Amino acid sequence: MVKDGIYLGKRYEVLSKIGAGGMADVYKGKDHMLNRYVAIKVLKKEYKEDDNFVRKFRSEAQAAAGLMNPNIVNVYDVGEDRGLNYMVMELVEGITLKDYIEKKGRLSHKEVISIAIQMCTGIGAAHNAHIIHRDIKPQNIIISRDGKVKVTDFGIAKATTSNTISSNAMGSVHYTSPEQARGGFSDAKSDVYSIGITLFEMATGEVPFDGESTVAVAIKHLQEEITPPSEIVPDIPYSLEQIILKCTQKNAERRYGSTTELIQDLKRSLVDPDGDFVVIPPLRNADTVIITDEELDDIRSSYDDEDDEDGYEYDDDEYDDDEYDDDEYGDGEYDEDEYDDEYDEEGAGARRGRKGKNSDEVNPRMNKIMKILTIVVVVIIVFILIFTIGKAAGIFKFGPKINTEETDTGKVKVPDIVGMTEEDAKAALKKKGLGMKVVARKESKKYEKGTISEQKTEAGKKVKKNSTVEVVVSSDLVGDEITVPDVSGMSEADAQRALEDEGLKVGSSEFVFDDNVAEGDVIGTTPSANAKVTKDTEIIMKVSKGSERKTVPDIRGMSESAARDALANAGLSAGTVTYDYNDSVEKGNVVSQSLNGGKKVSKGTAVDFAVSNGKKPEEKISVPGVTGVSENNARQLISNAGLSVGTVTYQPNNNVGAGIVVSCDPGVGSSVSKGTKINLVISTGPQQQPPAENPDGGETE
Repeated sequence: MVKDGIYLGKRYEVLSKIGAGGMADVYKGKDHMLNRYVAIKVLKKEYKEDDNFVRKFRSEAQAAAGLMNPNIVNVYDVGEDRGLNYMVMELVEGITLKDYIEKKGRLSHKEVISIAIQMCTGIGAAHNAHIIHRDIKPQNIIISRDGKVKVTDFGIAKATTSNTISSNAMGSVHYTSPEQARGGFSDAKSDVYSIGITLFEMATGEVPFDGESTVAVAIKHLQEEITPPSEIVPDIPYSLEQIILKCTQKNAERRYGSTTELIQDLKRSLVDPDGDFVVIPPLRNADTVIITDEELDDIRSSYDDEDDEDGYEYDDDEYDDDEYDDDEYGDGEYDEDEYDDEYDEEGAGARRGRKGKNSDEVNPRMNKIMKILTIVVVVIIVFILIFTIGKAAGIFKFGPKINTEETDTGKVKVPDIVGMTEEDAKAALKKKGLGMKVVARKESKKYEKGTISEQKTEAGKKVKKNSTVEVVVSSDLVGDEITVPDVSGMSEADAQRALEDEGLKVGSSEFVFDDNVAEGDVIGTTPSANAKVTKDTEIIMKVSKGSERKTVPDIRGMSESAARDALANAGLSAGTVTYDYNDSVEKGNVVSQSLNGGKKVSKGTAVDFAVSNGKKPEEKISVPGVTGVSENNARQLISNAGLSVGTVTYQPNNNVGAGIVVSCDPGVGSSVSKGTKINLVISTGPQQQPPAENPDGGETE
């Protein structure tokens, strides 16, 4: 450990230790030449003698030193003094994105996009300098106190001129790309994949793949498709979900080609959240990465080398994720997460031996897995048998969806009424079919006179309908009074700052749909605005999730009545219905709809659709009156009617002049199909009589 107060490079004063990682410690320092505070990363003493470690340490500094960007934790200097290898970096005061997600549960889509744009701007600057980060994750993203997002820890970054990557530089497994997990070539699109996983966690509050070991998680990245975020967060904007899905495609060619393209779609998503503009290239090759047993063994060995003897650690990088700890800034602004080193405790560079592909560590583990799978299959079969028998016996019955708030037993969940006025509390309980009884009135250090300071029946507990909830009402507020400011209409972050500026403690926000308040803005607080409280009172903000979003069902091919029912069940309405002939869709079924199935829209949105009248009936034409007209006129009449001339027969006729139509087949006035051939009979005039013979055998004059 470096002693406080010493100078490095005759310029940087070490003030205090603020973080520690696998191979380096981080100190707060002061640059006396430029009169500014800095972060100083110093290679640990036990590793400074190892040339490989020193080379990696300097490589990190050289990779990051040329990157000067407002969205990157900038590296100012690198040097060696008194046998200490150190790197001087920008000192950032703030909180890691990982901590921020854990604090809020999940972020609003506007926060996700705002943070993502800044994050991608910093990563894009690195890509433009031909540097791949290779370890993008929320722990390596810092949100400064002024809201600036900065990417840090280029611990495994590597110039893109190299086309290999070793297994010990695979980054944190929850965010690693399939090609990194496989140990192959990684480029800017590998970072895009990790960005997508980070976006997924911001939007849902959880990572898409998890498991009991690094191997299990890595294999999921290789072989399993990501769960669509909307299955976890139904109200996620359609465009943001598509952006996440495009970033996390298994096939790198189907991801965004650059962070610039990604930023463009993120900005468009802010303006058009439910737009259908994200284009995922069509699948050419296998989308899920298929790996051989031999490659699988290699992956296991690679991760086993980095796992601790006591168990698996998911974050395998060489440095700590969060370079600053709680001591300097308080409130957990930088977590001091410790990670397993790639080297064991016996000394610098004493690498754990890699297990061979046929080692005893692999086969017993696979045998154990097979046993577990066998047990699982047996359990599933038993469950299916029980379910089948139970259903036949009427034990398992299915009916309409049961309201989670009120079951068929008549029980309801008790709402949280602490902090409400007596009138509001009574109204909230009445909505649930519950009554209220005041059992005491006591002074309170948190709640003003007339508000509920305690409820005897815990919020969230299920009780019988018409039950009475006993409460304690504050008779007076004891302590220094603070008036709760009106923060309705503010963004959640601005509202929290306004409340904290008043010296109030802010608890976890409550998120609800509201048609009148924009998503992410505050609807109100409990206790309400202008209420008198003390600094110990916890203020709960009610934050809008925006208008309730509904998923448009795909009604194509349904009957009109079924389509109307499907829209109604989805919380939507049928708009204008049009009818037209269609040769490929059965009569009465839906041909098309104005909003595509799967699109998320506001509750009550009208969906127009077209219904098939069946195949268009064949057009019938009446044979025109061609008899008694000349052949040429007849041909013209037939052509004008959409018909054609068939066989033409010429024969004498004593009653009709030569060249005049005697008759037609089909006859005049017959109803025929378009293009039908009309046969004509044309007169050649009266039939000539042969000359009479005289008795002498000659012709008569």
